Amino acid sequence: MLLLVDAGNTRIKWALVDCSSGQQTPGNWHAAGSVARAEAAQLAQAWSSFNISRVLLSNVAGAELRKELERAVLHVASDIAPEWFVSTPEAGGVRNHYRNPAQLGSDRFAAAIGAHALFPQRPLVVATCGTATTIDAVNADGAFVGGMILPGLGLMASALANNTAQLPEVALHASLTQPFVDNTEAAIVSGCLAAQAGAIERAVKAQAEAHPQDALYCILAGGAADLIAPHLSIAYKRVDNLVLIGLHTVAIHTLPTC
Repeated sequence: MLLLVDAGNTRIKWALVDCSSGQQTPGNWHAAGSVARAEAAQLAQAWSSFNISRVLLSNVAGAELRKELERAVLHVASDIAPEWFVSTPEAGGVRNHYRNPAQLGSDRFAAAIGAHALFPQRPLVVATCGTATTIDAVNADGAFVGGMILPGLGLMASALANNTAQLPEVALHASLTQPFVDNTEAAIVSGCLAAQAGAIERAVKAQAEAHPQDALYCILAGGAADLIAPHLSIAYKRVDNLVLIGLHTVAIHTLPTC
């Protein structure tokens, strides 16, 4: 089986693909799961009952987590060398137009690959709403144009609480129905949601203007996506596990039988 791992700053997601099942479809898992970053030690137990033949990982959470993941893989597949996905000039049907292709975060590149695999031949805006919010443009022909990075919803709210004398830490929620609210806690939430939604809408407008003849899709992913989605005034497609789908696509391109 092929083990795919998406190690982010907040959560570690994984999926297993049955390579013996013939034609592979990105996102068609045999099993899947996730743990909090602090619970990485639990991964070896979660994987221990599977016969793993290949491991492809994306890690954007630093060297210490990489070591933990290597230990987990070694525990369940001692004869397998983990493959670390990094951004390259081209992979999985997507061409990386970053000035320095290696500088692009592996999660952003994998998400772009996954989105293009799911929605080929369409210009895309891929908005991943996590610890940070990344908003990237992919052309219909698979060219990764570039993107935006801004603090995620939680970081925005925490920055206000931590760096101002009289603003409170707030619980984020999506129940607001109007932008102008009558208490400070709700005003913080409203402002943060408006900033996130506004950035996504601005990116969609720019990509649509660059491709006026094509039907553009906005792809929404990430843990905070469901909080932001109700505040968007544009159409979008909600997709879970976009990085894992991208990793699966890369695996298929490099070796169709996993």
